[in-house]
Amino acid sequence: MPVGGLLPLFSSPAGGGLGGGLGGGGGRKGSGPAALRLTEKFVLLLVFSAFITLCFGAIFFLPDSSKLLSGVLFHSSPALQPAADHKPGSGARAEDAAEGRARRREEGAPGDPEAALEDNLARIRENHERALREAKETLQKLPEEIQRDILLEKKKVAQDQLRDKAPFRGLPPVDFVPPIGVESREPADAAIREKRAKIKEMMKHAWNNYKGYAWGLNELKPISKGGHSSSLFGNIKGATIVDALDTLFIMEMKHEFEEAKSWVEENLDFNVNAEISVFEVNIRFVGGLLSAYYLSGEEIFRKKAVELGVKLLPAFHTPSGIPWALLNMKSGIGRNWPWASGGSSILAEFGTLHLEFMHLSHLSGNPIFAEKVMNIRTVLNKLEKPQGLYPNYLNPSSGQWGQHHVSVGGLGDSFYEYLLKAWLMSDKTDLEAKKMYFDAVQAIETHLIRKSSSGLTYIAEWKGGLLEHKMGHLTCFAGGMFALGADAAPKGMAQHYLELGAEIARTCHESYNRTFMKLGPEAFRFDGGVEAIATRQNEKYYILRPEVMETYMYMWRLTHDPKYRKWAWEAVEALENHCRVNGGYSGLRDVYLLHESYDDVQQSFFLAETLKYLYLIFSDDDLLPLEHWIFNSEAHLLPILPKDKKEVEIREE
Repeated sequence: MPVGGLLPLFSSPAGGGLGGGLGGGGGRKGSGPAALRLTEKFVLLLVFSAFITLCFGAIFFLPDSSKLLSGVLFHSSPALQPAADHKPGSGARAEDAAEGRARRREEGAPGDPEAALEDNLARIRENHERALREAKETLQKLPEEIQRDILLEKKKVAQDQLRDKAPFRGLPPVDFVPPIGVESREPADAAIREKRAKIKEMMKHAWNNYKGYAWGLNELKPISKGGHSSSLFGNIKGATIVDALDTLFIMEMKHEFEEAKSWVEENLDFNVNAEISVFEVNIRFVGGLLSAYYLSGEEIFRKKAVELGVKLLPAFHTPSGIPWALLNMKSGIGRNWPWASGGSSILAEFGTLHLEFMHLSHLSGNPIFAEKVMNIRTVLNKLEKPQGLYPNYLNPSSGQWGQHHVSVGGLGDSFYEYLLKAWLMSDKTDLEAKKMYFDAVQAIETHLIRKSSSGLTYIAEWKGGLLEHKMGHLTCFAGGMFALGADAAPKGMAQHYLELGAEIARTCHESYNRTFMKLGPEAFRFDGGVEAIATRQNEKYYILRPEVMETYMYMWRLTHDPKYRKWAWEAVEALENHCRVNGGYSGLRDVYLLHESYDDVQQSFFLAETLKYLYLIFSDDDLLPLEHWIFNSEAHLLPILPKDKKEVEIREE
């Protein structure tokens, strides 16, 4: 409907037109029986919002607008800058430093101001254009349609809230099944045995310093010898303790495990008035507690995992059921990252809840957790995928894609991982997940995977049809993913996917080998004659990330090629030479420098993932056999749910 068709809504009863309706003389007043109806107020608000957005957005197209805005918007807004506290979005595994990194795991390095400014301007222009499009689409609806849509959305959200607030009747009794493959034998080879013992000593060094200087806090500052807390966890404490539980268990650090269990029993509290990242709290806390329960059988871990799962349910109170990225644990109010494509949710964040929520239903007897994540699939399967690809942004209100940016690294990564692992975890009955995974991988191969002039295979990023020839450290997990899914590949493709995994592992090893520190940068590029090297200052940091070790672990287990143990040991030596300090292990600001510049953070995932994967590489295959266990995105262990044991039926296609 043209805007002119709406004008009679605002005219005075006497026919005074728009001027009379809004003026001071004989028109409508702001209160009383003749006040504007709700529908009219809503449409009026839309018109003014579109006008103001247009005026505001126009300044970004004026000459020197970047200089005009840089001091006002960008230096004063921490949400738009890389932050040393954030590992949001595996991510989310998360996002790029230039994109705020939510999915999984922006942990801050010094940024490139010009590049950050350019990215911020482009993002704001795009959000402005999207807001105008959405306003135009709304204005074309009849007032009755707008009112009906509002009422339907309110009704749906209210029903969800009432259901989630229904009294939880407690946990049903379960028969704990002793876990398979959690007691490790010593490797027969003396050299391998010595290397594994060294990795266990690294875990002790990291744990003892955390205990000595930051006990009960989220993470350790190993240089300052104090605590470090990320805003991702709100006021929830003990991220390192919960993240490290299963690593302590499988390394047979029994005294330390009991200390951690006692802290969880006495101090782990989710009744906090603070905003948390749903994704990060899920993979680290829910995943860590579930894993500790399945390994030890201690009931406190099951109780705490389900308690936290219930606290996260309000994040799903959106019109589409796609959850918010951020949630206030007390009020239940959610929102999304302000930089994320017009208020969109992030693929790697809402797509990395499935494994944990299926297990929450299994252990609680309550299907609501499984229903929430299965609905995410329903929404995704209704949408058209550009070139078969899944964009990183999805608006939880409209249920439509945001910006068409596709990545197998930050913002996208663990969504694909969880499709494959959902099928494996279901005892290979979740055929819908399997189909979604292989359809996505086929599109990724066609549109994103490329080979450099020297023969290195890499996974580029796709932005509106154009490729950016950059690969993030987070993307390096994909080598292990391709190899893990190879056996289930379409006919004749199993060897191809195993080889593809090996090629990605080689590329990521090269990204390590081409630095002075022999540790990989946050991102590396393949353009301008450069291959597997970081060219921007804000991509040269290393924050103890695990993704390359993860791929080495899968490639070792599936091929037993000795080069993967060799490469893993090179990484151990580099960690010892450059990241180990008296107070623990620290990340590095620039892996190309001759001398260490520390970021002074020992990430919780260093204990949960990096050291665990290294330990498994130098262990026999009967420790946590892959046919019985799935690793979540934080390397927490979840058992396969056998067909005759599942509490919640998995949907098949």
